[in-house]
Amino acid sequence: MYIKVKRILDLIISLAALLMLWWLLAIIALLIKLEDGGSVIFRQKRIGIHKSEFDIYKFRTMKMDTPKDVPTHMLEDPRSYITKIGAFLRRSSLDELPQIFNIIMGQMSIVGPRPALYNQYDLISQRDKYGANDVLPGLTGWAQVNGRDELPIEVKAKFDGEYVKRMSLLFDIKIILKTFFSVFTAKGVMEGRHESNIDGRK
Repeated sequence: MYIKVKRILDLIISLAALLMLWWLLAIIALLIKLEDGGSVIFRQKRIGIHKSEFDIYKFRTMKMDTPKDVPTHMLEDPRSYITKIGAFLRRSSLDELPQIFNIIMGQMSIVGPRPALYNQYDLISQRDKYGANDVLPGLTGWAQVNGRDELPIEVKAKFDGEYVKRMSLLFDIKIILKTFFSVFTAKGVMEGRHESNIDGRK
């Protein structure tokens, strides 16, 4: 029952957010364009519900000449590829804002396990054990507010499984509130320094 309510709330909140934040998205897009040209949006294959694939949207935070499909932590000097505006967007998590469109299209939810990379086989396999691949991935999640990039794969998957078991409106509200705190403090963010940080994003 809550799954249906959750989808309605996702749609209402994401549409409202788009109406309120369109100006911010426009300013960020302009700043990215002014700094080094190129595309504003970075698309990347991710794993969605029932292990289906979809393109996740982010603001591009890395230079156009960054090697494609290479995890951030595997780059020789990750910070050298990050643009100035990109560094700010990553610290503030504003690079995730375009995922509002993923939510509107029904590919993601506001709260759920963060979508794994298509080649992140270890995390996908671990999530299978807990049924975490059978719910919509989220903009934020229980694992993200309990460690984010600092968590090993096994621990992250367990948190994702715990979310599936406890999923409810009150639990989602708790995660959203904790997300605001985590974003404000940049808690758990590690740029290319942990095995679980294999975003490979631009």
